[in-house]
Amino acid sequence: MIGFTTFRKAKIRYSDEGKGRAIVLVHGFPLNLQVWEEFSAELSKYFRVITLDLPGFGESENIGYVHSMELMAQCMKEVMDNLGLRRYILVGHSMGGYAGLAFGELFPDNLRGLVMFHSSSYKDSDEKKIDRERSIETIKKKRKSYLKIFTGNMFASSKDKHLKKVQEIANTASARALVAATEGMKNRKDREIILRFAQYPVLFIYGKKDKIFKLETVLPQTETPADKEVLILENAGHMGFYEAKEETLNAIIKFANRCFRMPVE
Repeated sequence: MIGFTTFRKAKIRYSDEGKGRAIVLVHGFPLNLQVWEEFSAELSKYFRVITLDLPGFGESENIGYVHSMELMAQCMKEVMDNLGLRRYILVGHSMGGYAGLAFGELFPDNLRGLVMFHSSSYKDSDEKKIDRERSIETIKKKRKSYLKIFTGNMFASSKDKHLKKVQEIANTASARALVAATEGMKNRKDREIILRFAQYPVLFIYGKKDKIFKLETVLPQTETPADKEVLILENAGHMGFYEAKEETLNAIIKFANRCFRMPVE
């Protein structure tokens, strides 16, 4: 079921499938909820699965010139409140993981578990911030060329059968939305401390062949939470839910069942 709600006077699109305990799938940059369709179809056989278009992406409207991770988290909370859901698991892919950690800071009591799916708790380095600035200038001048290169780097193989679909999804994003999200990522806080004090389990999923997050740079954070699980995908890049669908699906199902069996304090 596709639905809409309003957040800060902006229309926000979401999808609601399946029954039972709820899992929220949060897309990364520069995508929208459509990227989860295959994965959500399988996951919704076991759980209620919510996906949404973050502000500016898909059919959700832009809210401002900067879409901070806090704003994205508040948007996610609005969708879940609108659906009458109080406690759930968040699965955040890439930028969606940044927003998921912001959610963990703002609304920790609503989380039963968090999946960092090709994502990081670290803030941008000074070098990365300069790279973001270059990206913003490129987006403004050559949006389609930028997206083609960026999405090409998301897969371990340039011949992956899902690349065309991901590029088509990315191409629906406006320059304004891309810039607002990039500004938000550039200015986000370091949130490793949120992992350290998390009162819920955290699952990290990383691709050994990820060109966007080098494994050696993100792996140290996996030691931070008290209750954590780590899955390393041998042949995946940045899109594990396509590149290693069965492996990641099974890991999330197992993780979710464990989270939902844990007593609520």
